[in-house]
Amino acid sequence: MRHKLIGLLEQSPVIPAVKDETALTRAAGCESRVLFLLGGDLLTIPGWIARTHEAGKQAVVHIDLVNGLAPKEVAVDWLLHQGADGILSTRPHLIRRGRELGMLTVLRVFAIDSKAVGNLQKETEMVTPDVIEILPGTLPKIIEKLSGKLPVPLIAGGLMTDKCDIVSALQAGALCASTSEEALWEV
Repeated sequence: MRHKLIGLLEQSPVIPAVKDETALTRAAGCESRVLFLLGGDLLTIPGWIARTHEAGKQAVVHIDLVNGLAPKEVAVDWLLHQGADGILSTRPHLIRRGRELGMLTVLRVFAIDSKAVGNLQKETEMVTPDVIEILPGTLPKIIEKLSGKLPVPLIAGGLMTDKCDIVSALQAGALCASTSEEALWEV
């Protein structure tokens, strides 16, 4: 079943990837209705989530990058309790728990070689995330190949440094792109 936040991802070609409070302030004013929160710690992430909501946006937290959180399912429950709307993770068991809780789940994968790309179909079937974020997002051939094979949409992320990278990823079949490059947040 398609998660309700997929529609918001479709509405914006670029999802700001926020790594600190300064970037969060700038991202709050951009067009995207979803922010990827890639940092913080146990003390700051609740405030980041609240500020994201105050700006009228949805907060998707990269659970693996929040300092102080262990890679345990209870960490997903804690983030939901803090108001997170979704999670990003490289860990399938955390994605599974996020789905159980009704959160948007983004499985982050690294296309480091042909084996990693080849195993993605099987991994997706086992975990069934709502979306897969493929890194680096500057691989349009791989994005095109996977977008035709996988049962869930792709987000291109990582190494997105200019508008051409975003356009290439979208033309290859990515649903949208995520980037911490602030100059690209309004592409």
